Amino acid sequence: QVQLVESGGGFVQPGESLRLSCVASGVTLDYHAVGWFRQAPGKEREFVAAISSTGNGKYYQDLVKGRFSISRDSAKNTVTLQMNSLKPEDTAVYYCVADARGWSEYASRYDYWGQGTQVTVSS
Repeated sequence: QVQLVESGGGFVQPGESLRLSCVASGVTLDYHAVGWFRQAPGKEREFVAAISSTGNGKYYQDLVKGRFSISRDSAKNTVTLQMNSLKPEDTAVYYCVADARGWSEYASRYDYWGQGTQVTVSS
């Protein structure tokens, strides 16, 4: 059974940082593109970032470029999302996703989803 488990969410003030982790079981993330999506209340789910199966390709939504960084740790079967300079508009539930076919900015393309972790940015 494939499971993706996110952790690292929380409540922070604007300008602070959080590091989200996605740990996989039942699947080897090295063979999958892994991404992060987020969904704020009343809004559609949106692409945040993705990393290719090789780790050489990294892709970001324009609003997070320069602030967020995605990386993978093969030994731990984990993908992390480092989020710096957080803004109130980053507030959302963040989901880890994975798919063997490669990365996409479309949520429907991903076979595996985590349960989500809440990120709240507020003063």
